[in-house]
Amino acid sequence: MAEARAATEGSVERAEEAEQDEDVTLQRRRRDAQRAARRALSRPRMRDSLRERIEELALLAGTVADLDEPVDIYGGGIVAELEERVAELLGTEAAAFFPTGTMAQQVALRAWAGRTGNPVVALHPLAHPEVHERDALHTVSGLRTVHPTRAPRLPTAAEVAALEEPFGTLMLELPLRDAGFVLPSWEELVDVVAAARERDAVVHFDGARLWETETHFGKDLREIAALADSVYVSFYKSLEGLGGAVLAGPQQLVEEARAWRHRYGGQVFQQFPTALSALIGLDRELPRLPEYVARAREVSAALRRGLERSGVPWYRLHPEVPHTHQFQLWLPYAARELDEAGIAQAHERSESLFGAWHEQQVPGTAFTEVTVAGAALEWPDEDIEEAIADFVARLEGGGRAGEGARPRG
Repeated sequence: MAEARAATEGSVERAEEAEQDEDVTLQRRRRDAQRAARRALSRPRMRDSLRERIEELALLAGTVADLDEPVDIYGGGIVAELEERVAELLGTEAAAFFPTGTMAQQVALRAWAGRTGNPVVALHPLAHPEVHERDALHTVSGLRTVHPTRAPRLPTAAEVAALEEPFGTLMLELPLRDAGFVLPSWEELVDVVAAARERDAVVHFDGARLWETETHFGKDLREIAALADSVYVSFYKSLEGLGGAVLAGPQQLVEEARAWRHRYGGQVFQQFPTALSALIGLDRELPRLPEYVARAREVSAALRRGLERSGVPWYRLHPEVPHTHQFQLWLPYAARELDEAGIAQAHERSESLFGAWHEQQVPGTAFTEVTVAGAALEWPDEDIEEAIADFVARLEGGGRAGEGARPRG
């Protein structure tokens, strides 16, 4: 019995290892194909080689800093310059640089819990701390979370007002990435913040991608950040930095955050490469984000027209009109088949529409996150329509107009 059980367990382990190796191989093939494609909707810098990233940093560092100044040591120098720059952009009293956004937000929420006397954080169940941080708010910081809504959108003022227990902090992820990079209207955001204040709670914005919300809200960054008591922003998600984040807010909160940053292991000896890349992103990418958002809306419309032409059984573009320069596309195929179609298209047509595809709860369906950036500005709408039709034709049963349900978005 024991030998049979051990043999079975060994077979399972070998199968899992083989599957992991296959996934790694697929990731590498997909990355190489996308890098080589002549046309793309975006060219994320995370696909670059070490050489490319180092050469770019060396080339551009002198445009954002005096390279004869001393390097930073446990903060100061170029890191302090970055903190001041972000505080000015967001209109806050102060800002503190963190190696990761996960650390920055845990520190912010922990600090607010101490100040309000309430360890309960109200947030969406699809928010980053609930999905991507291994229960860190509870395990590391001793906080507890409640959910005003489970709908795939930000909570409403009525839902915040109706929460049946007190909470110290309302955390809003703007945009809510895992729901499709969605945002409320400006009026809805103002109302939900007011509802939290009525509950004697503070408001923290998870603004990892706050940079690209100005177009949707019709407001500048200062006006948006002014609604919250504290804001976190990331430097690699929209600005193509090497990493890093900033927590911005009142001077006293930021000073406390610096102390907790040290306790959490975030007092890094030198961070000048990351800080330099963040300053480069603020100079080069931040001014272009409104253009990317506008282009994303055009690209979404072109994809819709191409999908309707292709005869795909059904599809879903979400949101129907993108709120930022990112949105979701859902198709009725397995993720592996969709990935292989994308790799083949990149090799044969030198065109890359999508990144990775992801399986979801409904069997036989998958989605991808579409990012539209500078590369998409050079790809005409009619060619994008043709590319998505070609992509669908590469799928099993794809491209057969009249089969299945009527195409819909």
